[in-house]
Amino acid sequence: MAPGAAAALGLFLLLAIFSAAASAAPIVGLDTFLTTQYRHDPQATNDSFLSLPSSLRSSLSLQPVPAQQPQHLNRLIDSLLALSLSVPVHVRLVGRSFPSDSSSLLSSFLSASLPSGHFHVIAPFASSGGRPSHRLSIRHSLHLDVSHAPPSLSSSLSDALRAEIAKSPSSLRSPLLSIPYAAVDGLIRQDFEREKPVEGIYVYFLDLGPQEKQYAYGYTPGDSSPGFTKCLGNIWTGRERYVWIDLAAGPVDYGPALSGDGVLPRGEFHPLAALHGRPKSHKALLADLASLVWSAYQVLVVPSLRIPVPFENSLIVQFIHVYSSESRDSSGLDRKNIEKVFRDEVNDGGLLLGDQSLSFKEYSVNYKDCPICSFAISRATNSYTSRFLFDNYTLIVNEYLDSKRLHQILTDSAFEFRRLAGFPEEDYGRVLPVYVFDLELNTLLLLDRYHQSISFKDMVIAVRTKNTQTVSDYSCNGRHVFTQTRELERPLVGSILQSMWGVSPTHLLWSSRHNNTLVDYTWSVGQTPFGPFSEISSLSFVQKDAARRNVLLTSLNYSITSAIDVLESIMLHGGDRKLLKLNRHAEFIQRWNLFKYKLDKAVSALSHFDFEMALYYLRSSDHDLYGIHSLVYHASQELEASLVCFKDPPLPWGSISIFAVGVLAFLYIWTKRDRIFRNKRKQF
Repeated sequence: MAPGAAAALGLFLLLAIFSAAASAAPIVGLDTFLTTQYRHDPQATNDSFLSLPSSLRSSLSLQPVPAQQPQHLNRLIDSLLALSLSVPVHVRLVGRSFPSDSSSLLSSFLSASLPSGHFHVIAPFASSGGRPSHRLSIRHSLHLDVSHAPPSLSSSLSDALRAEIAKSPSSLRSPLLSIPYAAVDGLIRQDFEREKPVEGIYVYFLDLGPQEKQYAYGYTPGDSSPGFTKCLGNIWTGRERYVWIDLAAGPVDYGPALSGDGVLPRGEFHPLAALHGRPKSHKALLADLASLVWSAYQVLVVPSLRIPVPFENSLIVQFIHVYSSESRDSSGLDRKNIEKVFRDEVNDGGLLLGDQSLSFKEYSVNYKDCPICSFAISRATNSYTSRFLFDNYTLIVNEYLDSKRLHQILTDSAFEFRRLAGFPEEDYGRVLPVYVFDLELNTLLLLDRYHQSISFKDMVIAVRTKNTQTVSDYSCNGRHVFTQTRELERPLVGSILQSMWGVSPTHLLWSSRHNNTLVDYTWSVGQTPFGPFSEISSLSFVQKDAARRNVLLTSLNYSITSAIDVLESIMLHGGDRKLLKLNRHAEFIQRWNLFKYKLDKAVSALSHFDFEMALYYLRSSDHDLYGIHSLVYHASQELEASLVCFKDPPLPWGSISIFAVGVLAFLYIWTKRDRIFRNKRKQF
C-alpha cells in the first residue's frame, strides 16, 4: 500500500472512531433537564423542546452520522428498528443435586438457543396498507443470570415439605399427595424479598430430593370429588416477579383429554418431569431446564399481546346483565367480586398507568322485555351431534351459540341495547360492554361449544343457563375436568383482561415460525385467571405486568412506525437537506435527536419495569414526533407550490430569427423562380 493511501486510511479510521464516540456519548445535562421536566409535568402535557436551553440545543444539533443521502436516512430507520428491551431473568438453583458447573452449562444452553426476537400480537387490527402484521417493531432479548441458592433455603424448604407430607392424609382418588402450595411459597417469597430492589424476574428450580410419598401442590382448599376436579401442579407464579418449579413433585399431566394441542404428556417426555422416569445425565437435565426457562420467558416474561391497546385516560366497563328470571341468582355472577379483583390490583399500583381511571357500571335488562335479545339468541343458536354409548351408540343433538354471529348482532344493535338498558353513550375513554346472558334454560348452552365467556376487541360476551356443570374435553392427572357452568366470575375476569388490556391467556402464544397461534398449557395451573385447570381469579405478576406493558408497547410501536413513515417521505422528496431549508433543517436535527433519545430512555425504563417513567418518555416524545411531522409537511407544501408557480423559460429569439430569415429567403426564391430558371434556359 502506498504511504499516502495508508495515511488517508488511518485518518479516515481516526475520524470514524471519533464520530462514533461522539454519537454514543450521552448529552451532558439532558438527563437532568428531563428529570426536572418529569417532576414539574409528569403527564408530559407540555412540549419539553420549547423549554430547552441553548446549550442543550447546540448539543442536539450535532448530526449523528454523515449527511449522505439516502444512506443517512436509512441509518436513522435502522436505529429505530434496532430498539430492543433487555429483560433480566435470574435463575436460582435450589438443592444439593445441582453441581457447581450447572450455572455455566445452563447459560451456554440458553445462549445457543438465541433467546431474542420481536414482540407479537395474536389478533392485530386491520391495516389500510394490506394484511395486518403480527410483529411489532420492538425487539426483546433475554439477559440471563444463573446462580445457586444458599443451602439454608434448601434446608428450610425440605423441612417444611417433610412436615406437610407427614401430616397430610393420602388421597383415595389420586396417587399424588396434595400439599398446600403456601408451605413452600412463603419461604421462597421471603428469599425473593431479600433481593429487593428487584431487577427482573426470578425463576426458582427446586430439587429437594426424594420424599416418602409422591406429591404435588394444591392451590385451593379441599380435595377432589366424583363431581369436582381439583388439578394439582408443581409450579406457582407469585404476585411479585417470581415463579418456582418443584422438579421432584409429580409427575403431573393436564391438557386435552383425547386429542388437541397443548397436552402435557405423561412420563418423562416433558421438562416438568425431568427428574422422573429413567435417570438422566447432568447435561440432559440442564437441557430440560433450559427449555423450561425459554418457555417461561416467552409465556410469562414477554407474552404476546392479545390485541393492540392504545392509551386512554378513562377505562369504563359496562356490565350488562340480561336476566330471564325475576329472582336473580347472584351466586357465581357477582359483579362486585369481579370488580374487586381489578380494584385490588389498582389499589396495589397495578394495571393502570399515569392518570388513568377505571370504573364499573352495571345495567340490567329483562329478557322478556328485550326483543333484540331473544332475536340475537335465536339467530346465534346452532346445533351439533355427539355419539354416546348407552345400550348402543346413539346420536345426541346439542345446541351452542355462535359467538361471531352473536357479536355481529350485538354490534349492529348497540343503539337499541342502550335504549333498553338505559345507559348513556360515553363521549370519551375506552368503553368495554360486557354482555351476560342469564337464560332460564335447563339445557347446557355454551359459546362455540366450549366457552362460558369469549372476548372480542370491542366487547365481552358470556352466557349461562340453569345447568350447573358439564364434563369438559380436558383431563387433569388422569381424571376429566368438570366445568361449573354457573360460575362466570373467573371466566369474565380473564375475558375483561383480554379485551381491555390485551393480556393473552397463559396457554396462547403467537409463533412467527409457524405463522400461527400455539397452544401450551404448561403454565396454566396455579395463579392464573385463564384456562380450565385453575380455580383462582387473582392475578400474578404475569397479568399485572402485561396489562401495563401492552399499552406502552402499542404506543412505542406507533411512534416507531410513524417516524419511519416521515423518514421515507423525506427520502421521496430528495432527502432532508434538499427538502428542509437551513433553519428548518437545524430544528429537524434537534427534534430528531431528542425524539430518539426519549425512545431510548423509554426502552431502558421498560427493561427495568419502570412503566411510569416509560410512559412519560413516550408521551414527551409524541411532541417531538408531531414537530417533525409539521416541519416536513410545511416544507413539502412549499416545495409543491414552487413547482406549480415555475416561470416559463425565455423565448430563443436567435433560433427564431434564423428560422424566419430562412423562410423569407425561401419565399423570395420561390416567387422569382421563373426569372431565375428562364435565364438559365436561355444559355442553352
